[in-house]
Formats: sequence, C-alpha cells, structure tokens
Amino acid sequence: MAKELFIKRYWKMLKRPTSVALGLILLFGFAAGIIFWGGFNTSMEMSNKEEFCIGCHEMKDNVYEEYKSTIHYSNRSGVRAICSDCHVPKEWGPKMVRKIQASKELWGKIAGTIDTREKFLDHRLEMAEREWARMKANDSQECRNCHNFEFMDYSEQSNRAFTLHEKAQKNGQTCIDCHKGIAHELPDMSHVDGWGG
Repeated sequence: MAKELFIKRYWKMLKRPTSVALGLILLFGFAAGIIFWGGFNTSMEMSNKEEFCIGCHEMKDNVYEEYKSTIHYSNRSGVRAICSDCHVPKEWGPKMVRKIQASKELWGKIAGTIDTREKFLDHRLEMAEREWARMKANDSQECRNCHNFEFMDYSEQSNRAFTLHEKAQKNGQTCIDCHKGIAHELPDMSHVDGWGG
C-alpha cells in the first residue's frame, strides 16, 4: 500500500509541467556536457599530434629540423618520441597546466616575436630555460615515461654512462640536468655563467 502510494505521488509529480521542464533541462544539460567533454578532449588530443606542433613554420623550420637528426627521431629500435611525448605530461591536470603555459608560445606566433629565424634564435635561450625549469620541477617526468633509473640495465651501458647514471641517481639528479640539447640544438650560452665561451 505504501509502495503504491509512493509511486502514485511520484507519477503525479512527474506529470506537472515544472517537473517535466526540470527533467528536460537536466537531460539536455547531461547530453550537452557529454558532447562538450568529448569535443574538448578530442581537441586536446589533436593538439598533441606532431602535425599540430609543426603546423607553424617557427617550429617546423627550427626545432623540428634539428629533432629529425636526433636519436629520438630515428634509431635502431624504431621507437620515435614526438613533440608531445617530451613536452606534454600524460596526466590530465598537469597536461591542462602545460597547455595553458603553451599559450605563451602561441602568443609569440601571433605577435611575431619568433616569426623569423633571427628572432627565434634571439629568444631561444629564454624558451629553453623555461622548458628546462619546467622539466627540472617535475623531475623530468616526460623523459621518465620512457627512461627510468629503476628499469635501466646498467650492464648494457658503457662504463661512462653507467658511472654517470649511477652518480645521478645517488645525487637525486634528473634527466635534464645532464641531457640538455638531446633533441634540439642548444641556444647560444656563451654569455651564461658557467657555460664557457
């Protein structure tokens, strides 16, 4: 009896125009949320593709050309790291933070700050230092997605690499401490203290 009363009361409530309108609004909102999230996520993933990254001549003619001559582009194992593998975190929160930070590079494109080779080289040290600081702060997380001290077989490394990796691990160093310029040319650092000339 109580159950039937509850069902009748619930059915009457649903028949009222305000309840129907509220239900439609909730249903529409839920569907719109799914569509928005799908579109947002798809656009985020599209912006992680190599074609997107080299879509402007500033990247294609400068850093991409350098990258094509490195071991990250072509190697004996056939594994290639693309731009987003090194420059975009895999985790959602840090990825969104990085995408917001990357908008500064887009502003550089729009404003013409780096639209010629000369301008690009003038700003290269600043851009590199910003990226090195980001990688240092996150313990070179993007590097560690593929390279991890814990998974290294030191017996397969040269004596020099073995010694340096073991020392780096003991000293709490991260990949970017030693491997600046591994995928791109180093900027002119002749005027930076400690880099020589």
